[in-house]
Amino acid sequence: MNLNGKVFQVAATAPGGVVSSQTRLHLQQRGSRVLGRYSGGTIERGYLVGQVSGSLLYFRYAQREVDGHIHGGHSSCDLHYLPDGRLRLNEHFTWETRSGTGTNLFDEIPT
Repeated sequence: MNLNGKVFQVAATAPGGVVSSQTRLHLQQRGSRVLGRYSGGTIERGYLVGQVSGSLLYFRYAQREVDGHIHGGHSSCDLHYLPDGRLRLNEHFTWETRSGTGTNLFDEIPT
């Protein structure tokens, strides 16, 4: 799967998550390396660095929230296509700077 240039929005979030329907995730891919930036809602600015292998994406993330706090963690994602051909990221996250784990769903925004 090629994630280069893809933009995603949150379709669902876990109770311990801070992303929202206002959050947008922009991805770039070079080979298996993936870089991302995201913002929206309570997230002022966030970045992720990871790698993709087949339909799996692994990354670490760090974000500055609008209250000034900086938080981060790591995630593993299952990637699959929705019936309409868009990609869905099924993210399983674990915070490292606060307690909590959960699952977020990100759906590709057509460009």
